[in-house]
Amino acid sequence: MTAKAPSPGLPAPGPRLLGYAGVRSWARGRACPARLYAASALPSGLRLTLELLLPRSVTLPGQVAPTPDLPAARWQRLGVPRPASFAFFRTSWWITSPRRERDRAREASAGVVLGLELSFCVSSSPLGARAPCGGSMFPALKTELQQPLPDPYEDFMRRHLQYYGYFRVQSGRPPSPVPPPPGPKSGRPREREPVTRAALPKETPQGRRSLSPARVRSRQLLYDEPDSATPRLREPRELFPVLSGRGPLQAPRWPVECEVIRERVQHIEWVPPEPEYFYQSTGNEKVPEIMGEEKGTVVYQLQSVPTEGSYFTSSRVGGKRGSVQQLAVSLHGPEDDTLLFESRFESGNLQKAVKVAAYEYELTLRPDLYTDRHTQWFYFRVQNTRKDVRYRFTIVNLRKPRSLFAVGLRPLLYSQRDACSSRVGWRREGGDIRYFRGGTGSYCLTWTARFPHDRDTCFWAPGYPYTFSDLTRYLRAAARDPARARVCRLRALCCSLAGNPVYLLTVTNPARGPQAAAAKRAVVLSARVHPGESAGSWVMRGFLDFILGSSPDAQLLRDLFVFKVVPMLNPDGVIVGNHRCSLSGRDLNRHYRTLLKDAFPCIWYTRNMVQRLLEEREVLLYCDFHGHSRKNNVFLYGCSSNSRRHWLHERVFPLMLSKNAPEKFSFQSCNFKVQKNREGTGRVVMWRMGIRNSYTLESTFGGSTLGSRRDTHLTTEDLKALGHHICDTLLDFCDPDQTKFIQCLAELTELVHQEIHRKLSELGQDVNLEENWSDIHLSDIESSTSGSDSSLSDGLPAHLLHRAEEVSQKIKMFQKKKKKPLQTRKQRNEQYQNSNSKRFGRGLAGGPLEGRASFATTLQKQPAFLKQLENPGPAAVTQEKVRRQQVV
Repeated sequence: MTAKAPSPGLPAPGPRLLGYAGVRSWARGRACPARLYAASALPSGLRLTLELLLPRSVTLPGQVAPTPDLPAARWQRLGVPRPASFAFFRTSWWITSPRRERDRAREASAGVVLGLELSFCVSSSPLGARAPCGGSMFPALKTELQQPLPDPYEDFMRRHLQYYGYFRVQSGRPPSPVPPPPGPKSGRPREREPVTRAALPKETPQGRRSLSPARVRSRQLLYDEPDSATPRLREPRELFPVLSGRGPLQAPRWPVECEVIRERVQHIEWVPPEPEYFYQSTGNEKVPEIMGEEKGTVVYQLQSVPTEGSYFTSSRVGGKRGSVQQLAVSLHGPEDDTLLFESRFESGNLQKAVKVAAYEYELTLRPDLYTDRHTQWFYFRVQNTRKDVRYRFTIVNLRKPRSLFAVGLRPLLYSQRDACSSRVGWRREGGDIRYFRGGTGSYCLTWTARFPHDRDTCFWAPGYPYTFSDLTRYLRAAARDPARARVCRLRALCCSLAGNPVYLLTVTNPARGPQAAAAKRAVVLSARVHPGESAGSWVMRGFLDFILGSSPDAQLLRDLFVFKVVPMLNPDGVIVGNHRCSLSGRDLNRHYRTLLKDAFPCIWYTRNMVQRLLEEREVLLYCDFHGHSRKNNVFLYGCSSNSRRHWLHERVFPLMLSKNAPEKFSFQSCNFKVQKNREGTGRVVMWRMGIRNSYTLESTFGGSTLGSRRDTHLTTEDLKALGHHICDTLLDFCDPDQTKFIQCLAELTELVHQEIHRKLSELGQDVNLEENWSDIHLSDIESSTSGSDSSLSDGLPAHLLHRAEEVSQKIKMFQKKKKKPLQTRKQRNEQYQNSNSKRFGRGLAGGPLEGRASFATTLQKQPAFLKQLENPGPAAVTQEKVRRQQVV
């Protein structure tokens, strides 16, 4: 939305009321109602007028000017006392590019256009319908107020809302102004008696409306208590785009340094009919020699990759301006079998491809933007394939010393021709897989594969991709479904650094009353804080499918809980194909304690949302969905409680989940130790905020080693089924019949006994656990978690690092020197003698007489020098003869 000054030459027909808006002034910090008018509607644009009532002392931008006040007779006719300290303000602007309203949403919310913050807007009449004003900007609406509200400001707000038509009274009855209540004879103001609900006007058969909140046309007035007569204004909300059920999808915003191809990449969902087993190593896998581009041919390379030292500045839809360059090598005829690589699409990651043999390629992954590390996620396209040819791909710059590729994980292959012809999607392919250490300190992954078709378009990835556009399509489908939309409220929690919305879903059934609504407990779930861990999105997808469904268990869960769901915490990282960081160049899961709202908006707003939720109701559970690239199975990380009353209670939910999903979830892999380098993670911060059951769910990139699913890869259907199991476990965990809970506690106690005995036997100690076993800290018997080390991704965001260096240099420049310690008398005498001896030596260089005159007092105190002067050296005698000759 672009703002321009109104043109005086354009016609200005009668105003058309668009709706009411709550406006908050930055100067006063208090909200007030306002009206929004369309004064002119032309093909070239739309002229809008915002009229609001503010105190005269408010300082507003120049384009917001006070309007002529109403005559005193008009105020009297309206039945509203004329306030001396308030005045009407009005501003107008032109909207010339409605299509760019989405791109300007953040600027409008920050008050760039008006210098104000619009908090809410409700349309009272459709665009083009005349407002009931009779050609005047101030409609003469009939009002009546039987008794003023206790607070003067609330009293004035209510009168002002009446003036703008929020209430109607019986026609034909003139309004009567209400004089202020007189004070006592002492002159002191009398305290107003509280107004009860019964004291407010009731609705009459003639159509007269009371001041009951159920009859208020605006949703800005909120009542904290059911029997409260004093409303408050709704808190202002940021103006961020929310999904619409119609029109095209909102295009993702990219950093301006990134080139993006115009082709749309989308895959079908498919479940393999047979289990996909791990690759069984033979021990004879080939370790290829790393050739490099010196001995090979570069067939694909990104031109501009922002790395360490640069930082995010701006974004736009489509990324870098200008035409998209052709990075792949040009083919020399139909017989040329060189593969054509591409990764400049959503979630893609490949920086360079080097052809080192006829069918062998060395691949270099792009590190996370604005960093020089975190190379783990890959997702790229290959074209011009040949059937029945054995290709070898080698990734040469991986960073982790351990990987599931070393124990049987196979990469995923997607064939575009198979998807179109036989509806076959992602499948596990690859042989001769070897994960080994390279020569430059990095690690390499090599595998061989055969493509199913000639001249096909295929994709490679380590896990099932789930992009920001996939999430947007899913949420729009949910918004279109009336059944799901009735129990799910979708809004944008905030905008990311690049301007992409971070969606927040509130899922619950409508309560029968305010007491039933307040009694509901809350559950908070989030996913994709690490963009390369796409398994978390598939688990979240399964959870949303279940909780938005019509099954009796889903109905019961929505009756019991209020679910707050953030399905994608790091949309920027998902869009650009990062593995771990956001566009700040930092790991967001280490900054949940941050105060830098502008640098980490997704995390800051999520933590703020949870804080407000804790003030309203109890939060039973918090869980952040992740993916794990070094361990098989699904497991949880939690936090151990030191409370005797709730000892082992935080382990009950994971144990129940392992019983509901015995072939996928491993309780033995769970860990509940709070390490120092994990203090900034979501689960630890939420746990310290008061959520006892705070977890991180880790879903493997590989597969299961349990039961009948042993040594098989997990599919998207398995991951979505895990979301269903989480819902089942919630019902078991909150069952009024505590039989399952008590059984799990007894089983946990026995498991802890066995673990303590094992640890003590290893140390050669014997302790009577029947008396003091509950005094033992569980963290002492647990090993550290095997999560990724993101210590290099802690600290300030990339765009603040250079400023921090400048500040540190200035501090060093102006830092005062430390005072020297006091010297002893002996030290002072030695220093005095040394300094005088040096000065006397310099004096002798200019002549003995000059030195003797300059240090007369010194010579008396230094008898050793007198001996030296009585027997001067040869140089001194020569200088004295020369001086005498010059005098003569």
